[in-house]
Amino acid sequence: MFGNKHHKPQNRIDSLIGHGTSIEGDLHFSGGLRVDGTIKGNVIATGDKPGTLVLSEKAVIEGSIRVGHLIVNGRIHGPVLASHYLELQPKSQVTGDIHYRTLEMHPGAIIEGQLLHLQDSAELPVIAITHKTDESPASTD
Repeated sequence: MFGNKHHKPQNRIDSLIGHGTSIEGDLHFSGGLRVDGTIKGNVIATGDKPGTLVLSEKAVIEGSIRVGHLIVNGRIHGPVLASHYLELQPKSQVTGDIHYRTLEMHPGAIIEGQLLHLQDSAELPVIAITHKTDESPASTD
């Protein structure tokens, strides 16, 4: 209303990563994604519309997140970029810097990192996209 450009997350979830499911590697998605499991890798929304990522209280992501809309009630270990909207629910725990445009934070949410507001005219920051590899030497018998 009155030119407010606040974008609410879409209600439709196109994909689900269920509880007990574990993914290792980067995940690219479009539309809506709900995570109840574990992801060890970066989660990136693609496509022409802002993607929505929903993390339940059982969800764990170890890696960078780059999405339009993010609703968190689980754990994130890595930097976050929510280019439109971020909601941190009561059981959310984020370890890493958070870049956001609009923030809603419930009592009980925990952040170990910086909250960095995105200006409307500012370009999106580049957050480190890292890939962990097991570099331990192979055992010889």
